[in-house]
Amino acid sequence: MDPTPTVSGALADAARVGPFFEIGANPAEEADPTWRPFRDLVEDPEPLRARIAHVRSVLGGADAVEERVAASIALQGLAARLVSGPLAVAALHGLVPAVTADALHWRVSMTGPWPLWLASPGPASTGLPDVLVDELLAPLIGAVRARVGVSAKVLWGNVASSVAGAKRVLAADRPRGAEAAARVAAEILDHPALGGAGDRLPAAPPDVGWSFRRRSCCLYYRVPGGGTCGDCVLTGPRTGAPRSARPRS
Repeated sequence: MDPTPTVSGALADAARVGPFFEIGANPAEEADPTWRPFRDLVEDPEPLRARIAHVRSVLGGADAVEERVAASIALQGLAARLVSGPLAVAALHGLVPAVTADALHWRVSMTGPWPLWLASPGPASTGLPDVLVDELLAPLIGAVRARVGVSAKVLWGNVASSVAGAKRVLAADRPRGAEAAARVAAEILDHPALGGAGDRLPAAPPDVGWSFRRRSCCLYYRVPGGGTCGDCVLTGPRTGAPRSARPRS
């Protein structure tokens, strides 16, 4: 762990883990008008509508895929982007970035996950679970459910699965940070909003600390050619670590 990290430096280090961990912090990006604050994503109905429609098209189109299934998968991808970078920053550098609804920005991508950028990066004044859940994820889930009739249990399960998945990827990429990643991920899952989302089980390799089994299904099995994921409630007793069968849109 860097003894004197800055939030910008910690974000840059986390981004090296993989694209889902990337949150830009270059101040030059402020001049780019395509960036929009996260708050717009939950207050303007159009971006989420368009993202869900795009995911539905990628998965097979309106004739083959229910809108609620597309909404679930879209939320899964957004949640993975939102939790992975901050989790890595906290685990690797002991910092909680202030990813507020006004400071965190996104922009549309039709070829993969939406990029994220953080204006004026600095440390948060509260803990990571509160920053992620209260500031970002709860409003996002509310916005999705206001547009599509999809279960809150499913969506919170997607968030929990994303937290466990980020913990696993980070541990594989940075073995020295594996125990810290397990601790930080557990703290996020202990937030009351995620209390019923899943169970932490004895670690099954390659997991470190614990493995995760959710209490809901992301609905990917309802996609033509889809299936269930390793942490899904629909699968039998799991003997190995969870794997994701979903496209992380």
